[in-house]
Amino acid sequence: DAEEYQPPIWKSYLYQLQQEAPRPKRIICPREVENRPKYYGREFHGIISREQADEILAGVEGAYILRESQRQPGCYTLALRFGNQTLNYRLFYDGKHFVGEKRFESIHDLVTDGLITLYIETKASEYISKMTTNPIYEHIGYATLLREKVSRRLSRTKNESRKASVTSEENTPVEKITSLVRRAALTQNDNHFNYEKAHNFKVHTFRGPHWCEYCANFMWGLIAQGVRCSDCGLNVHKQCSKYVPNDCQPDLKRIKRVYCCDLTTLVKAHNTQRPMVVDSCIREIEARGLKSEGLYRVSGFTEHIEDVKMAFDRDGDKADISASIYPDINIITGALKLYFRDLPIPVITYDTYSKFIEAAKISNPDERLEAIHEVLMLLPAAHYETLRYLMIHLKKVTLHEKENFMNAENLGIVFGPTLMRPPEDSTLATLNDMRYQKLIVQILIENEDVLF
Repeated sequence: DAEEYQPPIWKSYLYQLQQEAPRPKRIICPREVENRPKYYGREFHGIISREQADEILAGVEGAYILRESQRQPGCYTLALRFGNQTLNYRLFYDGKHFVGEKRFESIHDLVTDGLITLYIETKASEYISKMTTNPIYEHIGYATLLREKVSRRLSRTKNESRKASVTSEENTPVEKITSLVRRAALTQNDNHFNYEKAHNFKVHTFRGPHWCEYCANFMWGLIAQGVRCSDCGLNVHKQCSKYVPNDCQPDLKRIKRVYCCDLTTLVKAHNTQRPMVVDSCIREIEARGLKSEGLYRVSGFTEHIEDVKMAFDRDGDKADISASIYPDINIITGALKLYFRDLPIPVITYDTYSKFIEAAKISNPDERLEAIHEVLMLLPAAHYETLRYLMIHLKKVTLHEKENFMNAENLGIVFGPTLMRPPEDSTLATLNDMRYQKLIVQILIENEDVLF
């Protein structure tokens, strides 16, 4: 039963080391220092030499003072006693205190974090260098997908296939969900469209003790101890993040909107083959708009298109875009084009853009088609599937050219800059490439049965 699932045993060695690290001891200056910066306290000793700082801190592990440089007045130094020697760090302030990448609200926090880091790196440098070599990640899958998420997903799967599942007492009881079974369940039942997706890691400050879900070791320090995937919630060391596979399973609770969301992230979060916006809009357009004159060329009212966008962001696949709400089909076509324009990475990705443009420049039609086909194979799976589905739809639009006056060339003019943008934001490059963008989409529509 999913409820019986227990997280793995985390490795506590680094946590114990953090507990043993020296505590900061602020050495207060016995006299009042003139011109003391307002953001420093009585630990500031004014202009003194390294030798004087060394004498003040001698013999007290974790002791620290701040001083102004003799050589460079106006520059400040943190002098810190660690490992029976005085360490000096150039100190900066920009609203927060820092000596490196991390920024702290107080000098005390900076010193606390520094002592923890120095102590752990001194005692366990070899251990840390080997942390990523024997990860638990392959064995446990996501530690983030714990009891609640697993229970929800598995119960939903059971309900959908109740007849086929083991429900009788006579049958073998369902195994306790080991991590391997759990990961297999997620792969088979909850991710029908197995698109590869990299994690979206961002530096994160964890409140309370946290362990890395890749190597199972403690994430030490006071702030910015590691990184968290903003799409699925995976928590790992910064150095471990380089080794995590591209197997992010976005969590719907973390995906705040539909428009402007990365295409692969959206389809994996909703467990769909294509973005639901594309499916819903195309279904509506094919039901009532294929013969509409100037389809995709004629614009709908901008505010109504924004309404559709907000409906998808708010309601997802439950958004009502029917004729009773939006009788003008151009609002729906506008919403679909806006979705493609708003993608952070276009359907035809930045990585493949130049290859598509080069393929379009080939004069021999057969060679050009072959080259375009090769570049299509380089698209991420979700992008490829979305493009394939759209081209099948646009081919249907051209079959009604007599009524809607939209042939493949006209649609290429509309969709070229919508589906592909140059990686560098250059107006000149965009203008130079427009005819090739149009040509690419035109060829994709005319040859969708061959290319896809």
